[in-house]
Amino acid sequence: MGFKQISAKEFKERPFSLIADEWMLVTAGNEQKYNMMTASWGGLGEMWGKPVAVTVIRPQRYTKEFIDQNDWFTLSFYGDDKSMHKVCGSVSGRDVDKTKKTGLTPVFADQTVYFEQARLVLICKKLYVQKMDPAGIVDPSIEKWYPDQDYHYMYVGEVQRILEKE
Repeated sequence: MGFKQISAKEFKERPFSLIADEWMLVTAGNEQKYNMMTASWGGLGEMWGKPVAVTVIRPQRYTKEFIDQNDWFTLSFYGDDKSMHKVCGSVSGRDVDKTKKTGLTPVFADQTVYFEQARLVLICKKLYVQKMDPAGIVDPSIEKWYPDQDYHYMYVGEVQRILEKE
């Protein structure tokens, strides 16, 4: 079973449920080396006249090295199957071959990587990166997420392709 490409205007997913409930793998790299991590924070929308996806990554995450070194990244979704998230959200790719441990099959295309088992893939070209500045936090309740003050880096990517499992 392959993928079919749809346009951003054809995208019918509910972004709040998609990201918060289904979760996603954020992946960056190339055939020589890549890494992926589980994420449940982010957003989808329109910015600068382009369809965009936003993901956030803490500075200590191994995947950050790959997203910083590459112009492309993917967000992939797997429906109710959260088996890969048990691995990708709990161990580092510095120490473990996550692809082998999860059994995911990498697909190298569009200058990046995603996985054959995904039901939905957003292929994104990096547009903007910024470390979250604690001075910008106006609601003190947000600080509870940063007891170590390891504020996320925000990545905004133009959604270049959307692939749905056929």
